[in-house]
Amino acid sequence: MPARKRRTLAGQAILSAPAHPCLTGVAPPIHLQLRAMSLSTITALSPLDGRYAPKLAALRPIMSEHGYMHRRVQVEVAWFIALSDAGFAEFKPLTTGARAYLLGMVKNFSEADSAAIKEIEKTTNHDVKAVEYWIKSKFEARPELEKAAEFVHFACTSEDINNTSHALQLRSGRDQVILPGLDRIMLKLREMSHAFADVPMLSRTHGQTASPTTVGKEMANVLMRLQAASERIAAVKILGKMNGAVGNYNAHLSAWPDFDWEAFSKKVIETPEPLGLGLTFQPYSIQIEPHDYMAELFDAVARANTILIDLSRDIWGYVSLGYFKQRLKAGEIGSSTMPHKVNPIDFENAEGNLGLANALLKHLAEKLPISRWQRDLTDSTVLRNIGVALGYAALAYTSLLTGLNKLEINEEALAADLDASWEVLAEPIQTVMRRFGMQGAYEKLKEVTRGKTVTAEALHALIQSLEIPQAEKDRLLAMTPGSYTGKAAELARRV
Repeated sequence: MPARKRRTLAGQAILSAPAHPCLTGVAPPIHLQLRAMSLSTITALSPLDGRYAPKLAALRPIMSEHGYMHRRVQVEVAWFIALSDAGFAEFKPLTTGARAYLLGMVKNFSEADSAAIKEIEKTTNHDVKAVEYWIKSKFEARPELEKAAEFVHFACTSEDINNTSHALQLRSGRDQVILPGLDRIMLKLREMSHAFADVPMLSRTHGQTASPTTVGKEMANVLMRLQAASERIAAVKILGKMNGAVGNYNAHLSAWPDFDWEAFSKKVIETPEPLGLGLTFQPYSIQIEPHDYMAELFDAVARANTILIDLSRDIWGYVSLGYFKQRLKAGEIGSSTMPHKVNPIDFENAEGNLGLANALLKHLAEKLPISRWQRDLTDSTVLRNIGVALGYAALAYTSLLTGLNKLEINEEALAADLDASWEVLAEPIQTVMRRFGMQGAYEKLKEVTRGKTVTAEALHALIQSLEIPQAEKDRLLAMTPGSYTGKAAELARRV
């Protein structure tokens, strides 16, 4: 559509943008028309299910909507079987065959089953009710189960099913994906700590040359931080509640007022799988489980991620300085225009994805413990993104590990940097001077070193002039920037 001319108040002709086709009634050109597209890795809105889909295969069965439905079925079945064993005259204990059939429904739950539930949801417009109806539909031609069908979802509110399902998802996501991902990084860091324990490296504090360390010791620092963070993630108790619409067992007691429903609920939640859920019982709640444990877990994961952001940036810097080289696969391109370059993309990808993960994790941690009165749906909306948050974290762990595995130490570059930084020996010289009571030790070394190019010869001349025992002079004269690493090697090997 050609642009139209219009005139200003001054009478000058100017070009204006063409009217949008929707406003003119004229059909837009074919290239502007919306077309139905099939969902694939190419058309996915999220790169987690697009570009990076293969890297998240382990998380998808756990944290997807299919995974959520699977856990809902698991919870409903566990509750149903437990009710049959509660001693109620109206619901006799299930036969061995019926129990096996029900547990098989959980064990063999498929994507086709999820699709069938979604079809039911089109009518119910309620996802939990759709699960209930699907389970009941599987009772057809089984008189024992058909007779007891009304005990599916008995006395439960939707949140009894949802909170426990989310708990099961989180436990699996943590134990099967997040913690193993961190473990693999820690294993690599331990390997690097030991391999490079003795490789000296110039330190930089505030970006300026500082007392040397070793490459291995720097890796050990990160390892120990990450190990503590990982332990905090693993230590979070995953909670669940099954206590009705506002947490008081109101409906339960209306049916059997003398039954200990709290003890029953606790047993279902804490009994190991498959007959129970293997979670930790939450005795106090409103309609929703308060989600404080979730906030604790997400904060803990975010803390580990922050440590890894720190590592990614440091390694990026070391690559820039030439301390590390990066291996490329055959045919791999480093830079599209500069053949000499091998960009540290794995560490950049890790940093970016860790940032995305933490943005979501922090929102989850801040939002989820808040509910208007006894229930609102803002938590439900947000909870659907748990898999996205953990997905970005898992993706980052993969990128970071890939980058670490590509690194090759460049001892020549490390040695050259140290050899150009003799000023770092000002610290040990003035410390020895202080030991022997020489006045103004710090000030004297400042005069010699600050703002100057310091040579070995200049430092040696200074050492020779000191009024200290000859043995101490000899020890200082033998010292080089590469040898001045303290206990770094020992500390690196200790981890």
